[in-house]
Amino acid sequence: MRTLPRSRPSHYHPTRLLAWGAAAAVLLLAGCTVTRLHTAVELARESEPLQHHVDAAPVRLLIVGDSTAVGTGASSPDKSLAGLLAQAYPGLHIENRGRDGATLAEVPHQLEASDARFDIVLMLAGGNDVIRLRNLDNTPSHLDRIVQLAKARADTVVLMPAGNVGNAPFFFPPLSWWMASRSRELHALVRDAAQRQGVGYVRLFKERADDPFAQHKALNAKDGLHPSDGGYQVWFQELLAQSTLAQRLAPARSTPGS
Repeated sequence: MRTLPRSRPSHYHPTRLLAWGAAAAVLLLAGCTVTRLHTAVELARESEPLQHHVDAAPVRLLIVGDSTAVGTGASSPDKSLAGLLAQAYPGLHIENRGRDGATLAEVPHQLEASDARFDIVLMLAGGNDVIRLRNLDNTPSHLDRIVQLAKARADTVVLMPAGNVGNAPFFFPPLSWWMASRSRELHALVRDAAQRQGVGYVRLFKERADDPFAQHKALNAKDGLHPSDGGYQVWFQELLAQSTLAQRLAPARSTPGS
């Protein structure tokens, strides 16, 4: 059994730079601080998606999505959501294809990377569609395509978009109000898609008064945008509480042969 991040590429991929460049332009125009924006880009640059390789694993998990799938904001890969799953379920094989900056339209490319079979597909994406002002009218078709591909690779599919982006310390009013409105709309679309397709959905969206990320700044990474170690712990707890994964992952609580 080996737990390790994906090997760092020899250079930062041009498409990722373009993605963050587009986000930077929108956020700077909206008045966000250069310092916070620089910190967010640096965290993305330094992040690595955790992989957990287990021979003859009783459960195989594929993670796809954006920077939250990668674990950007965590102090190390093992503190990311994937890392927390690997620690709690040492017999769980994890392949993580998450990419910083990925939108819902780009997630199908991650799913199409191979035809390997898994037991579970977990998608963490949608936040970039909110922040980068993507047309949310296209979200249902993107989600249907994602679920179609995920179902072809696993019997269990869970959709877990980021929470209320408007509550992130990164944003200030009135931009934060707009981001909250877009996050609310995104979650409604993901919920509808999950019901339509018969797959799992984890609702991380909360209004400001009920959102632990708004009440406890320590749950946010230093860029004020991504979850911190504690933030990913909250997501981990919500994932197990709101889905069937706790039961589904039970056989992986120990390593094969132990």
